[in-house]
Amino acid sequence: MTAPARSGSDLAGLRSNVTQRLVTFLDEKEWHAREHGLATEIPATIRAHITAGGKRLRPLLCLAGWQAAGGSPDAPPMVLQTAAALEMYQAFALIHDDIIDKSLTRRSQPTVHRALARRYAHGDDARHLGLSAALLVGDMALTWSDELVTTADLPDNRRPLVNGLLDTMREEMHYGQYMDLLATLGPLDDRQTPLTVARYKTAKYTVERPLHIGATIAGADTGFLDALSSFALPLGDAFQLRDDLLGLYGDPGVTGKPVFDDLREGKRTLVLALAVGEATPYQQEFLRKHVGDAGLSGDTARQILDIITATGATATIERMIEERYAEAVGALDDRVLSRSAVATLRRIADDVVHRES
Repeated sequence: MTAPARSGSDLAGLRSNVTQRLVTFLDEKEWHAREHGLATEIPATIRAHITAGGKRLRPLLCLAGWQAAGGSPDAPPMVLQTAAALEMYQAFALIHDDIIDKSLTRRSQPTVHRALARRYAHGDDARHLGLSAALLVGDMALTWSDELVTTADLPDNRRPLVNGLLDTMREEMHYGQYMDLLATLGPLDDRQTPLTVARYKTAKYTVERPLHIGATIAGADTGFLDALSSFALPLGDAFQLRDDLLGLYGDPGVTGKPVFDDLREGKRTLVLALAVGEATPYQQEFLRKHVGDAGLSGDTARQILDIITATGATATIERMIEERYAEAVGALDDRVLSRSAVATLRRIADDVVHRES
């Protein structure tokens, strides 16, 4: 078993601890399923999905929130388990998101619905079976995320507050996801919707609420949570803007996802909206014709990227990322937060913004 990380700023160690907690939990679920004649492939599939990779950003921020609010650098089991619950919830979200986006690859591996379809290729309708099974596997990850929280030994006076934050986090994420789905029906030059989606689907879900949850367990009050939000929200916006660029220009060997999926899906991003607004009439017509084409060829996709770059939209997004990064880091006040907490959050911020996957 992996030895616990001894320092709150040891991000690799904290990631390892979270992963080990999830693996142990899923091993126990697999044993229980085997003993009762149930489908062991459900916990095994979730374990394979989780251990294939991932930044563990949400649990890291939960642990950072705990530390920032005065919790010990060595997070106790109740905090580690709550942090692990956030990663289990993310597993649910990604499994379902890949179905929605018709994605074939995640973390350089077949997506869960595709892997299950391959497993049952001898069936009459393997594709439908794979999609249906993946929905159920994702639902189980959601159920087990709840179980990890409800069985964590949280203080009685903190549990209702944590539960409320979890409810809010999930509600915000689903609203953002729903808006993201329907945004593909709107115009390419809509700048407001991508910003709103980024705020709810990413900034709040990925950064703000995990920080709040960890800090709340440590006893933080509303004023302290507001101070964390001043860091979290601009950082979350920068995270999504970086994701949008990687979805267009990233190296598939590093990101683990095909580079042209967002264009074929017609995903509405701020970089695309800015490009349409600055494009020539011919370029606008080209973008409107080809963005969202499920059969988009690689050559045409590269022409789209050339247009986006030529309009200056990519450079604008890079500036916005750096501005939001500076705003987030500037909000870290070591008169409120401990020096070690500030150092940890700075490292996380740098990892979030200056990344290639």
